[in-house]
Amino acid sequence: MASPASEFVSAPPGQLRLELPAPPATAETPLVPVRMVNEWVYCPRLAFLEWVDGEWADSGDTEEGRRVHVRVDAGGGRLPAPAETDERPDFVARSVTLASERLGIIAKMDLIEGEDGVVTPVDTKKGRRPHVAEGAYEPERVQVCAQALILEDAGFRVAEGAIWYAGSRERVRIALDEELRASTRAAIAGLRLAAAAGRLPPPLLDSPKCTRCSLAGICLPDEVAFFRRGLAPRPLNPSADAALPLYVQEPGARVGKSGETLVVEAEAGKTEVPIGEVSALVLHGPVSLTTPAVGALLREEIPVTWASSGGWVLGHTVSTGHRNVAIRIDQYRAAFDEPRALRFARGLVAAKIRNSRVFLRRNFKAGDEAARDAALEALARLADRAAHAPGTAELLGVEGEAAARYFRLFDTMLGAGARDFPAFAFEKRTRRPPADPVNAMLSFGYALLARSWLAVLSAVGFDPYLGFYHRPRFGRPALALDMMEPFRPILADSAVIQAINNGEVKADAFVAAGPAVNLKPHARRAFIAAYERRLDQEVTHPVFGYRVSMRRLLEVQARLLARHLAGEIEDYPHYLVR
Repeated sequence: MASPASEFVSAPPGQLRLELPAPPATAETPLVPVRMVNEWVYCPRLAFLEWVDGEWADSGDTEEGRRVHVRVDAGGGRLPAPAETDERPDFVARSVTLASERLGIIAKMDLIEGEDGVVTPVDTKKGRRPHVAEGAYEPERVQVCAQALILEDAGFRVAEGAIWYAGSRERVRIALDEELRASTRAAIAGLRLAAAAGRLPPPLLDSPKCTRCSLAGICLPDEVAFFRRGLAPRPLNPSADAALPLYVQEPGARVGKSGETLVVEAEAGKTEVPIGEVSALVLHGPVSLTTPAVGALLREEIPVTWASSGGWVLGHTVSTGHRNVAIRIDQYRAAFDEPRALRFARGLVAAKIRNSRVFLRRNFKAGDEAARDAALEALARLADRAAHAPGTAELLGVEGEAAARYFRLFDTMLGAGARDFPAFAFEKRTRRPPADPVNAMLSFGYALLARSWLAVLSAVGFDPYLGFYHRPRFGRPALALDMMEPFRPILADSAVIQAINNGEVKADAFVAAGPAVNLKPHARRAFIAAYERRLDQEVTHPVFGYRVSMRRLLEVQARLLARHLAGEIEDYPHYLVR
């Protein structure tokens, strides 16, 4: 079996994940779970992401592994003290947790068998026995050997180990020779040192292991290799989760829980949604949420967003939050490095202007073609100016000029039927308050987009309230506002155009309150449906070439930002439509 080290993409010289002094592995380093030692031998980057960064993603394989371990996890039997094993008759003990402070490891052992004063650790694997000379692959043999070392350190006599393969119902003997023991000790030391130093190992290079890895969408091995080596990435990223956001906006509605189901009670009736099908709960306006429902959502790490009736985010209820502090350290360092923050902001604004230009060119339906061509030329010029703006003040000026030119022709993208309604007349962008139906839909769309980005950034591990372009302000999700900039035209504006041109939101779907215009409840529901449908549309990633939904694309871009801030990718690849 090839050593994982031979498959690494070489790290850029002089780049570390953290620029803090690398402390030695000491007693302060937490005990390493033995299953993480297995992962380290299989793929050091996977072990680091799971154990040090706290990343995890379920897959069919992980769910099957849980089912296979149901019996051993239930426990049973008792492990006698080492001095008692000679006098005890044969015994078995299941689900036994032991640790070795000297070795720095801890293990939950599936099964320990005792016979004639000798104990044997038996590990359970879900698959079939591999046909290799050693009886099992190296990571599995190292895991059993580490369990044996813990038992020996506790005073037990261990002659060999074993693995039970549930898929083929076969037991394989593991010989605990000196070579395996040395490999196991080296793997333990390697993982502990990497954790203490805070160094994320480089990804495997074009490895078949990545195609089945549940963390491929977090690790981005091929995407990192693309920027390092120019290798075309495989379509490794998992498809979007089937779970979707659940929006509740009827005033007076109540969200409760019954078993594993969320129950929405409103004047129109009762709706039941399995919790497993919900990625986020979004409450608009005066909607109540019961304590049992909150508890169930927290346990499943499903965020709750509290928003005004108009869609503006008021706050979030989340679980303990993402545990990967390294991402936030990298983010804070970059945000407080003014030249670096400016470089990133330039790219954001340039990408927004370029995407606005493409969106206008694609969707122009009727109007002065000469004015359109002049606007397209001006937007191209402004995008280049944004990419070289000397400071934030100049960048804001360029962005404002580009927005004025873009919105001046926004109504040319409305279909002939929509233009016949005076209600959809649009002259300029007005925000506080939106002065007409089109502006009301734009504001609502941007609020939905900001919520989407806030949820994605929080899930990846960023602090959504510290950005690079938008300045920090109490309660302002600056990083979410940053990241949504290139996506305003292709997600929010696109949803507005589609909802109007398809007749999903009609001219009588608005209510005026003084100078402000807002959507009526049924219009908000129709617009949310159009926005979520846009998120589900698949596109070809302009850099990597694989197909991915817009919903999944947001997470890919957030993961790429993490890799960029950690120094693995030199230039952040902003999403640009073609």
